[in-house]
Amino acid sequence: MQWKLDRFRERVKAFFGGGQSNARPRLCPSCGTLVGSTATKCHVCGANVRFGIAAASKSLGRLLPSASPVTYLILSACCLLYGISLLLTLKIGGSLAPQGGGLGAIFSIGTIDLRVSYILGMSLPNPYDILQPWRLVTAIFLHGSVIHILFNMWVLMDIGPIAEDLYGSGRYFALFIATGAAGYVVSSFVGHPSVGASGSLLGLIGLLIAATTGRRSAGAQMLRGQLIRWVVYILIIGFMLSGTDNAAHIGGLAAGFGLGKIVSDRRPSGVDEQRRARAIGWITAAVVLGCFGFMVAFFVSASPYLSR
Repeated sequence: MQWKLDRFRERVKAFFGGGQSNARPRLCPSCGTLVGSTATKCHVCGANVRFGIAAASKSLGRLLPSASPVTYLILSACCLLYGISLLLTLKIGGSLAPQGGGLGAIFSIGTIDLRVSYILGMSLPNPYDILQPWRLVTAIFLHGSVIHILFNMWVLMDIGPIAEDLYGSGRYFALFIATGAAGYVVSSFVGHPSVGASGSLLGLIGLLIAATTGRRSAGAQMLRGQLIRWVVYILIIGFMLSGTDNAAHIGGLAAGFGLGKIVSDRRPSGVDEQRRARAIGWITAAVVLGCFGFMVAFFVSASPYLSR
């Protein structure tokens, strides 16, 4: 308690211009160089140590798990939106109980009403997605049933940390969104209304297949074999179950494999690469937040549709 009181008095004194006698040097959030306690810019890389992309990334990193932070952020967003979808489905009188018999009853547990998915941003056949392109992103975070989200989140936690560790959090987030949106572009042209992160997950698998192709190490060959088995299982299940968006799966897989041949399969190294990777991650985050902003505006305008 005495230590806390002393620190509080020091902060009050500093606020009123009492000096910073106990101020300590800090590390540059961009390159890690030790800078002075009063410095505003790093003398090595020139990054602002108080504001800017690097400083914001470091501040946000304190709020997220140190390992695979973006993967856990995506997991949390998907679960949160599924919970919102469940509440809205119950609000309009929908049933979350299993329907039918056999496997159909299992897969129908916790099914989200299509009206709810529509106003929350599901992907739609063209020309709707052309007129409302934000749906290509928001649909990635929506899911249609309990089994749907459980299976997708299982694959995410199995594949996501590997890809995030390989490409770095910023580029990983951009690749996840880009491959998912590419999958929904294909799905939209085919004419399939859809939700789910499956396109993005197949995109990650495509990235890792591209990264391990041509490598002869035992670890790379083992990982590639596991990834190919994942693709086979997902496509078989997709063609066996009616209503599965195979177009989004194939589109995401192809986009991931193509990007995997372009993007270097290693974490950003050097100040310039790290700076670009952070910028890519924050631009992607801004795009995602903007798409959800359009979704909220559409939800407000279309909410009377739920009561019909």
